[in-house]
Amino acid sequence: MASTQRIVVYPPADDGGRRVRVDDQFLGMAYGLLDVAEFLRRAGIDDADEAYVEASRLIEWRGGGSRVWKL
Repeated sequence: MASTQRIVVYPPADDGGRRVRVDDQFLGMAYGLLDVAEFLRRAGIDDADEAYVEASRLIEWRGGGSRVWKL
């Protein structure tokens, strides 16, 4: 996956899930960092894990950072 692709994690929904999108592709609902990491691995970032997700500057966190999962 090229680093020019935009990764966006949206604000938490009522159930705590956050939509994850890469460019125009919706990858799924994440309920924690492990879910985000799995979506990124499926999108081609093989070394994505929870630490990568938390520290990556490539991810735009909307409605709170990587530790916000409930409203």
